[in-house]
Amino acid sequence: MSSVPYPVQNLVVSEDPLSLDRIRGILTRLEDTIIFSLIERAQFAHNPKAYRRGEFKELRDIGFEGSWLEWFLKETETFHAKARRYTSPDEYPFTDIKELPPPILKPIPHPPILYPNSINVNKSILSFYVQHIVPRITRQATLLLSAIKRARGISGDDEFEDDGNYGSAAFVDLEVLQAISKRVHYGKFVSESKFRDDPAAFIPHIQSRNREALANLITKPAVEEKLLQRLRKKANTYAINFSPEGEPLNDSATRKIDVDGVVELYQDYIIPLTKEVEVDYLLVRLDGMSQEEIDALASKKQNGHS
Repeated sequence: MSSVPYPVQNLVVSEDPLSLDRIRGILTRLEDTIIFSLIERAQFAHNPKAYRRGEFKELRDIGFEGSWLEWFLKETETFHAKARRYTSPDEYPFTDIKELPPPILKPIPHPPILYPNSINVNKSILSFYVQHIVPRITRQATLLLSAIKRARGISGDDEFEDDGNYGSAAFVDLEVLQAISKRVHYGKFVSESKFRDDPAAFIPHIQSRNREALANLITKPAVEEKLLQRLRKKANTYAINFSPEGEPLNDSATRKIDVDGVVELYQDYIIPLTKEVEVDYLLVRLDGMSQEEIDALASKKQNGHS
């Protein structure tokens, strides 16, 4: 198969879906998706009403007691489930899979890539996004909204409430959440790739449930540092506004997004949560295997050559 100049996400045509170079390429491209989606979300104010459960009478009237965003996610993921999105090993819904319809099309026969598991950390991602990410990245738009409201004679808590763009904001929320989810759950691919490369290094720590040792096997601080440096450069570049003449307005007052906030999102949340997923996946990697199968794996030398 001829090589391509970018990482192939298509698991059907990808030559080696567990190639670490391919995985890193996909994670790097997801950085762009996440940054651009956060920039789009930063256009709108915080709109906290959209994230509080039971706030919309219109939703209560149809029997939905969750938040506007949760309803938006469920409705969108219902369609996506029919289109067999969640039969792919790199896609995970925020809605309980039991509440989603079956696919209309038959699932694509993906090759067996990941070991069977039920790890899904989207509840944690959604909570962190609502509680920490949205308030920070929308701060500039929210402050602008409050100034406009004060000019109209509205003051106090009401000046910070919302701008009414519930649909537009939720549409971008969905894009951010799906991208972060994909990025975090791709940790399973990383763990599977490294496990297959040298199962003997992992098996004793899996059997002893040693999370710290497993984390040390998959953690490369130098790689993480380069990631954060690259992310900051990207966010700095993408956040720049331009004058009508095409000149960059390269000062913090005109930035489209809080660059430090983007970097901290990765440093303090996305990277640590990805590691948790990687370790959780490794801890179930031997489930259901016989001792003979485990011994056969342990006898393999590094890079899978016996």
